[in-house]
Amino acid sequence: MDEIDKKILNELCKNARISVKDLAEMVYLSAPAVKTRIEKLEESGIILGYSAKINSLKLNYATKAYINLEMDPKLKPKFYPFIQACPNVLECDCVTGQYSMLIKVAFKNTIDLDTFIGQLQQFGATSTQIVFSTSVESRNVVIDEN
Repeated sequence: MDEIDKKILNELCKNARISVKDLAEMVYLSAPAVKTRIEKLEESGIILGYSAKINSLKLNYATKAYINLEMDPKLKPKFYPFIQACPNVLECDCVTGQYSMLIKVAFKNTIDLDTFIGQLQQFGATSTQIVFSTSVESRNVVIDEN
């Protein structure tokens, strides 16, 4: 991956709907050359996909929380399918420390969150932090172009 690929990635992270023509102008290449580079980045697994950024508050998902789960590793084969099937789970990471899982969720209200936590406790003890506000939204890493 060279500096041009890194520039393309950074621009796609800013705006995944940017045209190939506009990208080509930014990196001083032809549109077909940029299209080929993007296809190679996709084929290599660097670009995993494209998505829209949704305002969850406008859809009434006002309760965002982080749930720490202390779980016996033997429960992972049962836990992973369970957590992947939960549409309110935005992210689930296996982490170090007292808790083994860190789960980011969004619900319409605390009643729904509480119900989910009750279901989650079949896997172990939980500790939950409800988000009051977000100063930095989820974002991609910035690729160093140097």
